[in-house]
Amino acid sequence: MAIIKKTGKVLLVIFLLLTFAGAAGCGYLYYRYYPIYEEFKRDAVRLVAESDGELFMKNLSSYIYDDNGNLISRLSMDSDTDYLRYEEIPRTVIQAFIAVEDRNFWEHEGYDPNGILRVCYRYVITKGREKHGASTITQQLARSAFLTSEVSLERKVREILIAAELEKKYTKEQILEYYVNSAYFANRCYGIEAAAKKYFNKTAAELSVSETAYLCAIPNAPSYYDPLEHEDHALARRDKILSDMHECGYLTPNELSRAQRESILLNPRPAEKIQNYETTYAVDCAVRYLMEMDGFVFRYEFESMDAYRSYLEHYNNVYESCRGDLYTGGYVVRTSLNQEKQALLQGTIDEMMAFDEEVSEEGIYALQCASTVIDNQSHKVVAVVGGRSQDTGVYTLNRAYQSYRQPGSTIKPLAVYTPALDHGYTADTMIPNINVTKAKEMGLEAVNLTGNRMRMDQAVWKSVNGCAWWLFCKLTPQNALSYMNQMEFSGIVPDDYYPASALGGLTYGVTTVEMANGYSTLANHGNYHRATCLLSLRDREGRELYQEPEPEEVYYADSAKEMIDILKGVLQRGTAASVGWDLEVEAAGKTGTTNECKDGWFCGITPDYSMSVWVGYDEPRVLQNLYGSTYPASIWKAVMTELVKDSVHFAFKEPEHVEDFVYHSVGAMDYENYLPGRNDNEVLSEGYTVKNYREDHILADNADAIMYEMSQLDTGNEYYAKEWQKLYDDAERLIEQIYSRKLYNRETEKLESLKMQQETD
Repeated sequence: MAIIKKTGKVLLVIFLLLTFAGAAGCGYLYYRYYPIYEEFKRDAVRLVAESDGELFMKNLSSYIYDDNGNLISRLSMDSDTDYLRYEEIPRTVIQAFIAVEDRNFWEHEGYDPNGILRVCYRYVITKGREKHGASTITQQLARSAFLTSEVSLERKVREILIAAELEKKYTKEQILEYYVNSAYFANRCYGIEAAAKKYFNKTAAELSVSETAYLCAIPNAPSYYDPLEHEDHALARRDKILSDMHECGYLTPNELSRAQRESILLNPRPAEKIQNYETTYAVDCAVRYLMEMDGFVFRYEFESMDAYRSYLEHYNNVYESCRGDLYTGGYVVRTSLNQEKQALLQGTIDEMMAFDEEVSEEGIYALQCASTVIDNQSHKVVAVVGGRSQDTGVYTLNRAYQSYRQPGSTIKPLAVYTPALDHGYTADTMIPNINVTKAKEMGLEAVNLTGNRMRMDQAVWKSVNGCAWWLFCKLTPQNALSYMNQMEFSGIVPDDYYPASALGGLTYGVTTVEMANGYSTLANHGNYHRATCLLSLRDREGRELYQEPEPEEVYYADSAKEMIDILKGVLQRGTAASVGWDLEVEAAGKTGTTNECKDGWFCGITPDYSMSVWVGYDEPRVLQNLYGSTYPASIWKAVMTELVKDSVHFAFKEPEHVEDFVYHSVGAMDYENYLPGRNDNEVLSEGYTVKNYREDHILADNADAIMYEMSQLDTGNEYYAKEWQKLYDDAERLIEQIYSRKLYNRETEKLESLKMQQETD
């Protein structure tokens, strides 16, 4: 009995403590978050109070202007005639959306409490990785009209509060009307009526139940379910929607069976084509900026190809949604695109490609060319051409930013040689010219091969593949391609982390915009500025949305300058000597030719301009005499000769601090091997000495050694998992001591990459 009484007292004490702790916790949460909730609540009340039906009608044109304020293009949807009042919306459309999106629509007050609890539960058990789901139709309308698509709990709270206010102001029928007419159906189609006309060339009232369900599948993921690109993707979701309609009692078993058996036969209206390359590129720049404002996080490194494909699917969906917003949001876009430079670039390409008149079945020239010009002083794209001019004046593909092609040897300065300069090599470092055929069989072990040694600058001038292959292996693909990641090359994928990438043998490839931007980074002392033509982006209220992104140091200034000096030799005595550049203005560049002459590249820079040129077929095939030094280099010279006539800079500017570094071996663990012969007190840059440099690199070397040990551990074993965490903490402590922000960021990225891999495994 005494034991029972004692146990009862203990349980009572525990109960009281838990009650007190719970009350204290609730009190803290109330004190901490109630003011924030009240702020969100006030915003929701204000936004909805100021709204009216016109807010949900997607019909405001956007305008794009060049650098002189001349109108380039008007973007519009002409959606007024496609708007359906509630009584005009087919009953099956309402039923389909309610069945698949929000079965309690007629009963709830804008949000679903059970759905919210599910979201909170998933947020907790996934440690914050899952923050979405359970949005009612009213919440989806609130998000599209008032909020961004950023996935966060804050946005979810705002969404719920706004949805509740919408339900107070508007009837259920009005909410459905706004939702059905503002839903995005891909290809600049808002609303079911526009979608019916676009894909079936009929009105929504004429759609069958099966066709209705097929179209109602699209808004869930407009890019993935795009009927013009992926006709079959929506079929599975169509069947789900039909089954949901049956479960809700909207379809009989016979109607369900008949609708699911019905074949979908599209009869799409011809797409309206944009008439110039400037517009398509300006649209892309504006859309990507809207995506960023919407909370989308652009990624350039992936742990697996599956992760890349998943990201790409998400990217395409958000891109398509923001593109629709641009066409209907009443934006004013001012760009850096210059009509004279554009005409010069287009005219030169047309003239020099005129020797080949072969066309495809669609009437498009078979042999194509793309090019991008960036002003190195403003860091903006001033001209972009995505192909040869056609008699139709219609351009369905802008190859300058949409076509990914193998870059050949033009990638070497960006992914091999400038990184090597960053790691201690110099122009006169002797590099072994290994046998590439043997190297292909050895993977990264090719670094152990030997060959006739030659100076690094000579290897660049003559585009010697064996030297580039060996050096890439020495740097490691992860390290070398990290520079491409920093410069936001979007086609670099996990399958590219192999030695063949040293020669431009990439899975997907690069674009002329990306390559011009990479070479512009060299011209700007290693500082990367994101390629764009945006100068201003104003919304319908005239508010400025665009903010210039901060540049990022990718290469050390000294490395970039030395690379330019080496690339000057390519035009003077190397593979591009035949170009015959003899103007007073300095120039540097690199040729690139892929296997069997399927792609020809030339990327060249002057103090004021960076320009890349690609020549090849849309469907890769051999073109005799296609080398980087032929058609691409000739186009580059002709255009650049005209561009530099107005240049005020005749020589590449020296970095603010000129450093005649004398580097030696890569990754040496010996303190004295970093900047040998230099005095510890010598100042390399403001507040940074040779001693700092040596200490930083020794710290990085030790961190690398620890990370290598981590990569060898089987973390599935509990003992090794603990050891892995200990090593992680040790490496983190070392990295925290690194003074150089660039080196610190690189080592941090490596460590975080290992952590992500460990969590995935």
